Amino acid sequence: MDFISTNYANAVPFSTDHKYAPSQAPFHAAVLKRSKKRSLPVRVSNFAAAASEAGGLVNGATVRRSLAATRENEARALQLGKSSSALEQLDIERGVCVPFRKYSPETVRNKVLESRGAVLSLISRGVEIVWNLGFYWSSLMYDCFVGRDEEVVPYRARQLRTLLCDLGPSFIKAGQVLANRPDIIREDYMNELCILQDDVPPFPNKVAFNIIEEELGQPLEAVFSKISSQTIAAASLGQVYRATLRASGEDVAIKVQRPQIEPIIYRDLFLFRTLASFLNGISLQKLGCNAELIVDEFGEKLLEELDYTLEARNIEDFLENFKDDPTVKIPRVYKQLSGSRVLVMEWIDGIRCTNPQAIKEGGIDVNGFLTVGVSAALRQLLEFGLFHGDPHPGNIFAMRDGRIAYVDFGNVAVLSQQNKQILIDAVVHAVNEDYVEMANDFTRLGFLTPGTDVSPIIPALEAIWQNSSGKGLSDFNFRSVTGKFNQLVYNYPIRIPERFSLVIRSLLTQEGICFTLQRDFKFLEVRIKLLVSLFMFCY
Repeated sequence: MDFISTNYANAVPFSTDHKYAPSQAPFHAAVLKRSKKRSLPVRVSNFAAAASEAGGLVNGATVRRSLAATRENEARALQLGKSSSALEQLDIERGVCVPFRKYSPETVRNKVLESRGAVLSLISRGVEIVWNLGFYWSSLMYDCFVGRDEEVVPYRARQLRTLLCDLGPSFIKAGQVLANRPDIIREDYMNELCILQDDVPPFPNKVAFNIIEEELGQPLEAVFSKISSQTIAAASLGQVYRATLRASGEDVAIKVQRPQIEPIIYRDLFLFRTLASFLNGISLQKLGCNAELIVDEFGEKLLEELDYTLEARNIEDFLENFKDDPTVKIPRVYKQLSGSRVLVMEWIDGIRCTNPQAIKEGGIDVNGFLTVGVSAALRQLLEFGLFHGDPHPGNIFAMRDGRIAYVDFGNVAVLSQQNKQILIDAVVHAVNEDYVEMANDFTRLGFLTPGTDVSPIIPALEAIWQNSSGKGLSDFNFRSVTGKFNQLVYNYPIRIPERFSLVIRSLLTQEGICFTLQRDFKFLEVRIKLLVSLFMFCY
């Protein structure tokens, strides 16, 4: 849908309409000639250090969010043993020093057990979860026993999606995560769970408006001259309304959290981790890591998304990163009207990027817009190390002046200097067809546990890449490579760290948007040109 609600015309009445009119900005894109195979510099891993020396690439926002990995971290990684906690292992893999965190198993346990009647609540919820998931699992086992497991996959996938919705927001969020985890779940199930990213039932307006008033400390009418009578968007943790500020006439988006969701999330995380402790053996065999680590990774991200003050900080960091980029629009935050459960942001008057007809009717240069989008995503990954972790089509818009606009910054991810260096090394190894080093890069990035024998993986990598790259850059399809890669990680003890599952989803989303708007857009070719341009700029 366009980011203009038809319901807004029937909004709760209160005043005049104010339309955001962005200033016209010239489009700048530095592009070099297409690089031939094996023509990239040999030591591309110096990219990050050179970027830092070049100035302006490692800014304050990035420093606050991700401190580069040190040799002490590497030494700790070598000494990593069974006694190390999952969170310590995650920090070592990421190469990031986390000065504070909302999540830890101890924090969750204490938060859950401090409430009266906690034990009864846990038992009741635990029985509900085990009963529902157990019944679903037994259905899968019966399908296998009678030999119909493949033919009923579409039905079982839909059944799983419905089950997760029925079990509540924690499970909806888990389903959204599983939609990007080919190391855990089959691709056909992943495709069905992708529906959870857009199709979540909203909660009543009256409840939402009461929460907003509680956070503001005053009636809605005192702050807003009008507010939409229906939600603009609904997600697992909250929903969005459009409103007009009474004081200035500016249009804003109000994101409000689902009621009483925090104790539900903490309770479910406690139960998830308890269940995970019984699945460590299976997880070690399938993924090469404890199931508790997967839950900790999920819980850490979920609690960050639950705090809208952190999302406000994410937006400020993105504003800082793109402050000198005339091609990218980031909405500003009204911090005085925001809190931990309510976030008020500038309204983005744009066109959903998957609506090619509306974009063409808006007079937007499609090729220029797509190049801008690919460039913005590349800068997030390799220049800033801070990138949008949920870039589905509902969160990206085309502005009428050709800019790309991002919304919803609850889920962002950080790549350390170390991770960025290894990623660029992996690109060079792929171009040079050095599959042994590509496999070793998997270990360095946390896909494989240290000491894992990579020899069985090398032929599979070679088959995937040679089959895909043989067509040339102009015909390269990232989704087809990802599909084959999904089979690889499902069949081998490979775990995709959460931050890289978000990178993969980001790339897939970008490619999908590009092909929707312009079927012959050379996604990878443009991306490599921009990568080389960025690399040359840094030097």
